[in-house]
Amino acid sequence: MLAAFESSLSQVASYIEVGGYVMPALAAASLLLWFGIGYRLSALRRPGKRGVGQLIEAHAGGMVSARPRGLVERAAADGVAIWRKRPRHLRRRLDAAFADAETDLKKYSRLIKALVIAAPLMGLLGTVNGMVETFDALADQRMISQSGSIAAGISKALFATQLGLAVAIPGLFVNGALERRARETRRELEQIKNILSARAAPSTEHA
Repeated sequence: MLAAFESSLSQVASYIEVGGYVMPALAAASLLLWFGIGYRLSALRRPGKRGVGQLIEAHAGGMVSARPRGLVERAAADGVAIWRKRPRHLRRRLDAAFADAETDLKKYSRLIKALVIAAPLMGLLGTVNGMVETFDALADQRMISQSGSIAAGISKALFATQLGLAVAIPGLFVNGALERRARETRRELEQIKNILSARAAPSTEHA
């Protein structure tokens, strides 16, 4: 176990050495990116296949014994609880109650987009720095005596760009899927408010 850990550390150190000074920044960007994606995946998860109307009927009829799972199901449960109290200005109460849910839909979205854009640029910066070092070595004739050293230097320089793209491309596709899911969730939250408001319409004058 210790040998495997030391081997992993050695491999990470070699990657940092190959990629240059941008590698710690790229590693931090990767961690932040997948933390944000993980949070959004958790917030947007949709257990079960019941539609919004079915969720409202289930909670209104007391047919749900388990704790609500997922943002939409929790919103349906909270909305039904408010609807049962027959408050005046129900729609405003629902808007206020769903404000946190709608904030969760946007949380870390901008961070993910910024990191997806920044990662390839950081990789390019590392490549430019590596190429500068390679050409400086050529100017000092340090690489001419070593066969293949020029190609090796360029290969090392391109490693940073490769890593930057490896960080950004999966994040780009996953974030696109999350944005589509967030738009669908917003529509479902709006449907919950519309359905409950329509149900309470005849009795909105009650306190």
